[in-house]
Amino acid sequence: MAFSAMFSPTLNLAISSTTYCCKRRISTTRSVTVRASSTEKGESEDKDASAFNPFGFVTDNPSSRSAIQLPQSPAEDGNVGQMLYRIEDKGKEYGSYVKSGKLRWFVRETGSASSRRGTIVFLHGAPTQSYSYRVVMSQLSDAGFHCFAPDWIGFGFSDKPQPGYGFDYTEKEFHDALDKLLEVLEVTSPFFLVVQGFLVGSYGLTWALKNSSKISKLAILNSPLTDSSSIPGLFQQLRIPLYGEFTSQNAIIAERFIEGGSPYVLKNEKADVYRLPYLSSSGPGFALLEAARKANFKGTFSQIAEGFATERWDKPILLAWGLSDKYLPQSVAEQFQKGNPAQIQLKLIEGAGHMPQEDWPEKVVDAFRMFF
Repeated sequence: MAFSAMFSPTLNLAISSTTYCCKRRISTTRSVTVRASSTEKGESEDKDASAFNPFGFVTDNPSSRSAIQLPQSPAEDGNVGQMLYRIEDKGKEYGSYVKSGKLRWFVRETGSASSRRGTIVFLHGAPTQSYSYRVVMSQLSDAGFHCFAPDWIGFGFSDKPQPGYGFDYTEKEFHDALDKLLEVLEVTSPFFLVVQGFLVGSYGLTWALKNSSKISKLAILNSPLTDSSSIPGLFQQLRIPLYGEFTSQNAIIAERFIEGGSPYVLKNEKADVYRLPYLSSSGPGFALLEAARKANFKGTFSQIAEGFATERWDKPILLAWGLSDKYLPQSVAEQFQKGNPAQIQLKLIEGAGHMPQEDWPEKVVDAFRMFF
């Protein structure tokens, strides 16, 4: 049997369906406490601190207890085709496909080129997608901005080439692909850039360092910015031979990562969208795996800290930081700001975690409107 077949989406669903056949039924294999109350931003969760469990994705992720739920037709529970049919049209707000060279990008766009306040390009991190910016983009276009948010190659709804066949998921290739996409989109310089997250999020910042003349102002949401930034367990697991292959084919990898860095549980309709690319094919998982194994995480963190330091970077930076980030503490943001206090302003966002644009987009929009 081919190795890739061993980790197909069908396998993901088969494993998950043994636990989540019914809506909001908690697995009996492990005790998980979830608060019954919820806020308008999502349900808070109490995470237990039990020992490492290689099959933890089956029971740890609160929103994913509903990953397989077809209560109207229980005999079809766990059927991949039925699951995809239910969610395949979700999550493409403001989006369309754009061909750039041999690659096809999925790009969200709001506003128009004639928008009076300029263009903003939003770059997401791994293992998520541009969907996280949908509310921010909508509100900023209403405020007079032209907004673009692409799914990086290998992520979301963009192409996911097999490594070695046209794209190898290196930092340089991500940079080159972004250059070509911006040309196709006719994004004129200078423009506003927003970056968030790990891995491809970091590559957005290293791209900015190489293209400072193209950027008017830079906004950074929670991202690793200093040597003290930790590397989440997901990316460490991906680098382990064999175990990384298994981890990459977890259909709920993105939503679990989001919840792991946030004080909230994703609502099911949101979790469906983050899950969809990993559910529909093995491509996103293997793209993430390849990118994680080729990344020099600590070296990139150092490059970012040094590159944006005083006398090396002279453009305004807004650091909008979710205070409840469970991957990156506030001290990372404060240390980064000290490197260039004249250009970096820090805005702390209470109630938001690792992805402020998803947790509390209204507060992010308020900060952006004042900055841009």
